[in-house]
Amino acid sequence: MLIAWAYFPPLSSDLNLAGDRECQPTQDFFLTSTSTFSTRKDPFAEANAEDSGAGAGSKNYVHVRVQQRNGRKSLTTVQGLKKEYSYNKILKDLKKEFCCNGTVVQDSELGQVIQLQGDQRKNVATFLVQAGLAKKESIKIHGF
Repeated sequence: MLIAWAYFPPLSSDLNLAGDRECQPTQDFFLTSTSTFSTRKDPFAEANAEDSGAGAGSKNYVHVRVQQRNGRKSLTTVQGLKKEYSYNKILKDLKKEFCCNGTVVQDSELGQVIQLQGDQRKNVATFLVQAGLAKKESIKIHGF
């Protein structure tokens, strides 16, 4: 529930001019409800719904994400490419194409993940489509 507070200063008749510190309660604050929300909207509900349908006919996505490191530095990660591809050759071409450094990291849950320096999300997505490594519909770009 969204609550807005409004302050109304006491009227001159409400002031205690006797000088003693004993104050009478006054209604200085009024509680007004501007709008109510019965449920919160989950920003990841759409992504979780797509991931929960991981059955036999589910679509395999290539996820391209950006992670903020420190200050203006960022890191782009690519996961979900087919296992038969040579990740080191793809990484070599990505590094040459975008003039950035990168590495292939082995993750226990996600498998092999390509990491690139900088925010290369759009560049990587267009590269994967042009190289024929993934279709445009199967690429999910995440991040701010």
